[in-house]
Amino acid sequence: MITVAKLPLDNSFASLPPAFYTRLMPTPLPAPYLVGVSALAADMIGLSPQQVADSLDILIGNAVPERSQPLAAVYSGHQFGVWAGQLGDGRAILFGDVATTQGPIELQWKGAGLTPYSRMGDGRAVLRSSIREFLCSEAMHALGIPTSRALSVAGSDQGVVRETIETSAVVVRMAPSFVRFGSFEHWYNRKKTDELKLLADYVIDRFYPALRDAENPYAALLEAVTRRTAHMIAHWQAVGFMHGVMNTDNMSILGLTLDYGPYGFMEAFDANHICNHTDQQGRYSYANQPQVGHWNCYALAQALLPLIGEIEPTQAALDVYQPEFAAKIDELMHAKLGLQQLEAHEETDRALLDDLFAILPGVDFTQFFRRLSGLRAADNSGDDPLRDLFIEREAFDAWAERYRARLQAENSDDQARALAMNQVNPKYVLRNYLAQVAIEKAQNKDFTELERLLSVLQRPYDEQPEHEHYAALPPDWASHLEVSCSS
Repeated sequence: MITVAKLPLDNSFASLPPAFYTRLMPTPLPAPYLVGVSALAADMIGLSPQQVADSLDILIGNAVPERSQPLAAVYSGHQFGVWAGQLGDGRAILFGDVATTQGPIELQWKGAGLTPYSRMGDGRAVLRSSIREFLCSEAMHALGIPTSRALSVAGSDQGVVRETIETSAVVVRMAPSFVRFGSFEHWYNRKKTDELKLLADYVIDRFYPALRDAENPYAALLEAVTRRTAHMIAHWQAVGFMHGVMNTDNMSILGLTLDYGPYGFMEAFDANHICNHTDQQGRYSYANQPQVGHWNCYALAQALLPLIGEIEPTQAALDVYQPEFAAKIDELMHAKLGLQQLEAHEETDRALLDDLFAILPGVDFTQFFRRLSGLRAADNSGDDPLRDLFIEREAFDAWAERYRARLQAENSDDQARALAMNQVNPKYVLRNYLAQVAIEKAQNKDFTELERLLSVLQRPYDEQPEHEHYAALPPDWASHLEVSCSS
């Protein structure tokens, strides 16, 4: 029977010269135990959950699969807008990639021990942060947002020092590639143009082969990555997701959501909300995410400039960001409001959306958009569930009448619109308190809540009446939860 141990692994990244990585083995952990497996992620690589579970020693890094070539990659980056120099996989070890119907998928341990790039760290991940990454990776995929995936979490009672002493864990995460903006910045900063070109050619040939025939393949690469990044962040904004640490070393060259640390989903709406307690200046607030994404693309552009050769095509590639973001967020918000994108209503719709966000502060983001599907075009008889979310109800009433008039202008059908809106406005997102409940039970070796929550999050648009409480407003105690860069 095939297991993770018998996967037909390759390791394309290992085909690059040794300067790009360090080969090393994971550091074993004592008495491992299985915390969770994503059946949907397992299916991507042709395995059942049981086949994954049967490979516990590999999931935690105590053994390696046949044909594995474990390595930790080097990269650099800007952290909180400041050049941080060399970074690298400080607690991640890539152990290979496997061919799938969707293309090659890399598998990587996170938390598998010290690497040459661990700096002052211990190379470990704690159970708390590992569960958060596992759940959010799979939740984001179910929401239709480009993301890395998580195959499994395995734990050990070996202690790890953070703010307190916590237990260790390892996530096996998956993505077509873990190459980052910072991977290119590393070679640019060292003035190693040959290595920079090798990396760019590797990325183009493996992930963007159509760009090889472009007049300037490196400018085309920058444009493609810039477009994907703009689309990804538009998706974040549309569901109220906040990444928390949008450093260039956490930005995927494939436009995937990568490196889940102090993330959060918007609850009571606040455009300036900061989900990362470490981010005292609010650089990565919800409102700032689009412009930070653009800034990060500029950092990538600077790194690629020696290959592109001229400023003009470099700037042209970057110039796609703002119109691509604007078009994608406009498309997503029209869908969330159940409106057609009609040119004749462009100015009306922009004002309608701006005025909505002006009255939304303090209102639960996810519940508002989910309940909006119940509003009727002809009268206000369906308004109460939505109206009850507001303290300033008169402001909502005024906005709702304008929205109703806009629905009538396109002869919107209530039933069809509600059906469509409920396919883009999730009922269930990974609220911090839901993760915390699952974490606390898992810390006591009870993984039933983790399994149940994962199942709910993998169907975020379904009603799931038996799980209604997962869609509830956060309890009072949740207001004290904080996540930071140690999360």
